Amino acid sequence: MNWFKKHTASEMLAIGDVLTDAFIELQDAHVHCDINDANCTISMRFGDKIPFKNATVVRGVGNAANAAVAMQRLGLSSALMATVGDDEEGNRTLKHLKDESINTVFMRTEKNKPTNYHYVLRYGAERTILVKHESYQYPFPELLLEKNKPTWIYFTSIAKESLEFHHQLATWVKKNPGIHFAFQPGTFQLQLGKDVLADIYSITHAFFCNKEEAQKILEKPTADFKELHTGIRALGPKIVVITDGPKGMTASENNETIYFLPMYPDPKPPVDRTGAGDACSSTIVAGLQSGLSLEQAMLWGPINSMNVVQYIGAQEGLLSREQLETFLKNAPADYVVSKL
Repeated sequence: MNWFKKHTASEMLAIGDVLTDAFIELQDAHVHCDINDANCTISMRFGDKIPFKNATVVRGVGNAANAAVAMQRLGLSSALMATVGDDEEGNRTLKHLKDESINTVFMRTEKNKPTNYHYVLRYGAERTILVKHESYQYPFPELLLEKNKPTWIYFTSIAKESLEFHHQLATWVKKNPGIHFAFQPGTFQLQLGKDVLADIYSITHAFFCNKEEAQKILEKPTADFKELHTGIRALGPKIVVITDGPKGMTASENNETIYFLPMYPDPKPPVDRTGAGDACSSTIVAGLQSGLSLEQAMLWGPINSMNVVQYIGAQEGLLSREQLETFLKNAPADYVVSKL
């Protein structure tokens, strides 16, 4: 595929792997958790035929694609940089992105490779994902970026073959200081650690992860939020957002004040939690891009996350700006940002 197409630059460029999710809702399984309802495992009979309720295939997803769609629906022009295989899933993925009005100028198709395909085992609102990332090449499209400079780059989960791409991206962003860089690390990026990705952390304007991930990055398994925010900011990020599941979200833009926001209440029990984190993080970035303060942008994030979990898959429940503002207008009295 020709990378050097002419296209109007987008406000937001999401970078990361794209994939197809096949959701399989299990009918017969057992969940075992510890005394605090944590560290849960799921078990099924081995060597048996296990019935399932239904299967749903969702294309054009993954952390970066979810972010691009979220920001596009909120009224920002969005592009996605990712790779698909030269198969029918790849064609369907590109069609899905175009249907969502995502700029595909940065998309590439790799010959003789399939598109990433994951299986999601659903049981109740929780899920276990069987993943397989294809070993794509990750050429750095510097000329294309120069011709289509975004206002923000949202960098997230990408496969292990992309390490050199990380460093090339960091070098390019340093040469273009007017571009804001958001970083939501995926599994491989967390495994690499903060030292290997020091150049990525150093260019980050807004950083997103959960509490356990922050503790892993800093190698401080018992650190509290104050220590986590201070530690992550010392790596380079100016804005740090750390979530704590249903307990709420924290954010900071200096070492003096940490903000706290409870999660927006679910209108009914969640259907599927896939993509909740992507929705929250990318929506906060959309708010910042739209000129909101950090405190105002925080209020946007959990609303989109709340609605996403009411549907199967990470994108069906993503809101328009008008819908999001309606939820915000009708928010409960305790849905306010306070100092931690």
